Amino acid sequence: MAQSPVLVITGPTASGKSALALAIAARHGGTVINADAMQTYDAFPILTAQPTMEESERVPHALYGMLPLTETLSAARWRDLASAEIERSFATGRVPVLCGGSGLYLRTLMQGIAAIPDVTAGLRDQANADWNAMGADAFRARLATKDPKIVERLKARDRQRHVRAWEVWLATGRPLSDWQTGEGQPPPWRFATVLLAPERAWLRARIETRFDAMLKAGVLDEVRAVFDRKPDARSPGLKAHGAPELFAHLRGELSLEDARRIGIDHTRQYAKRQMTWFRHQLTPDVVIDSMTDLGLEQAEKLLTKTQA
Repeated sequence: MAQSPVLVITGPTASGKSALALAIAARHGGTVINADAMQTYDAFPILTAQPTMEESERVPHALYGMLPLTETLSAARWRDLASAEIERSFATGRVPVLCGGSGLYLRTLMQGIAAIPDVTAGLRDQANADWNAMGADAFRARLATKDPKIVERLKARDRQRHVRAWEVWLATGRPLSDWQTGEGQPPPWRFATVLLAPERAWLRARIETRFDAMLKAGVLDEVRAVFDRKPDARSPGLKAHGAPELFAHLRGELSLEDARRIGIDHTRQYAKRQMTWFRHQLTPDVVIDSMTDLGLEQAEKLLTKTQA
């Protein structure tokens, strides 16, 4: 029998990816490997919907809650970590089940990416200091003189990605957009991809229901514990959906109801952007609308077919 494929379960936030991955991993001896940027951080397990202790005991999970808030996780680094977990799964006779909605991470793993040289901490510190001293608009204008393509793709206030593009320019003298067009080493595995694409109204309602469930589960206390540590506002892990709004509530800037409403709206907007990305960047093997018995059956048929 041929080696099992790497099963990829992706889709927008709150679409039911984790439940589907858990069900398949439990029935087919799998390990669930995280492919969601925010779920790699350790501070917000409730807010980022990380697996519960019961779920982790039911099947092995990897790459969840492993990083401090301050640590940056690039797509290339995640690819290396995920590759190691995939190899470990195969070595122990388990099916690797990638689960998450970070499309760039998945594309980097599945299609390869050019190897960008490491950037020293000194250059990163310099780029961050420039952002602080110049302000976002001037920094962005300067970056546009070296890498106009990357500036066109970035939101004006996306500090992390602007700084990343500038530090790559400083380190290599070559635009990040050029590096990103290069082809990397193709992965050694086969992939079988399931896209969860629920109906829009259902997903919007689901996002609201999930946010309310998180509030009932104690997410405000979880966020307060981080808020009280006075973390650096630039920390990548603070971008978790709902965290900025709940931080604003704890600063007295928003009522809890307003923080809830804005957090839900922002999450819905993110889900819409995810679906746009999937439509243009991903060619799934199977598309299902929800985590139902029928959806599970379709995913299992794909896995069985590709194992043959």
